[in-house]
Amino acid sequence: MPAPFRPLSPHIRIYRWQIGNTLSILHRATGIALAFGLLALSYWLISLAGGEESYQAAARLFAGPLGVLLLIGWTFAFLFHLLNGIRHLFWDVGLGFERTSRHASGWFAVLGAIGLTLAVWLLLWHSARV
Repeated sequence: MPAPFRPLSPHIRIYRWQIGNTLSILHRATGIALAFGLLALSYWLISLAGGEESYQAAARLFAGPLGVLLLIGWTFAFLFHLLNGIRHLFWDVGLGFERTSRHASGWFAVLGAIGLTLAVWLLLWHSARV
């Protein structure tokens, strides 16, 4: 059969979009974001070892609007990846496979990560003002 006429299976139109596949994609995306965050952390550590001038340049970069936005994103990525990983650990021991449990734990991972990210950054903002 020629390549253009071969059937595509499974295809996106066959399956209904669900929270499970959304969380799976988000888990993978946050893992990739954490890899880039590790590069940023390495840059910061190298700048720290490089002396005051290089540290000041890195501090300016991370204190700017784009730097703060990336740090907030990495905070969310870390917390979601952590909470969703804990969810998967429960699955590994055979708990939480029921439909309501899967959905509740998924929403807990998402909303928990959002809430914890807000709490961390509000705490940082408050401690910087004091």
